[in-house]
Amino acid sequence: MKQGQRLWTRDELLLAINLYCKLPFGQLHKGNPAIMQLAGLLGRTPSSVALKLVNFASLDPSLDQAGMSNASHLDRQVWAEFYADWSGRALESEQRLAEAQHLTLEEVAAEYEPLPPVPVGRVREQLVQVRVNQQFFRRTVLAAYDNTCCVTGLRQPALLVAGHIRPWAVDEVNRLNPRNGLALNALHDRAFELGLFTIRPDDYVIEVAPTVRAGNRPDAQAAGVMLGQYHGQELRLPARRRFLPDPEFLNWHRAKWTV
Repeated sequence: MKQGQRLWTRDELLLAINLYCKLPFGQLHKGNPAIMQLAGLLGRTPSSVALKLVNFASLDPSLDQAGMSNASHLDRQVWAEFYADWSGRALESEQRLAEAQHLTLEEVAAEYEPLPPVPVGRVREQLVQVRVNQQFFRRTVLAAYDNTCCVTGLRQPALLVAGHIRPWAVDEVNRLNPRNGLALNALHDRAFELGLFTIRPDDYVIEVAPTVRAGNRPDAQAAGVMLGQYHGQELRLPARRRFLPDPEFLNWHRAKWTV
């Protein structure tokens, strides 16, 4: 370590991983305002923060190419913790970020959407945590797909959702795992939930249900236009294949719905 430099702490690394997840891969550079903001919170230079994000990229097993391999032992340890427990570590990192910004976790949650009038207590605390976790998942998945619907190519973030392959209620462990997510517009997210189309796990090709493609009623014809045209099309994959949909989750979806 160079003279004058200080070691990264675990809490600082949690904040760095949090930002790594939320940024599109091509934006891991020192000129990014989000990196500059985090550098200010940590009392570090934007260059050092950007380098740490690139080091995390070298540890990310979802990438098809590795970044710089200068990750420290603590980098590897914290990354492994995060990757093994997305829900727990995402919430912890959001708590640390709120503290660094002199905010409460409830204030962070309210920034996304006003909280309902639930009395203070355990129920409200749980609601806040769910809200914060959901927003972390949304930002991570949409960043992976560069704010683009992976079926239609629509680039309007306000119209996009981070859909789950294995639903929130079905797989508690992978609720926040970005490899269990797809960036979809609301219509195609609902169609995926209903099994009107699925995705082949071996080549990420979209398969629309025959009942949708062969419908003769006017409503079925409309569905065919909106969905059928994408049959046989390859999914728009995340940049650099970061947080690529896990084939195991896609297999689960295919097994649930007959295509």
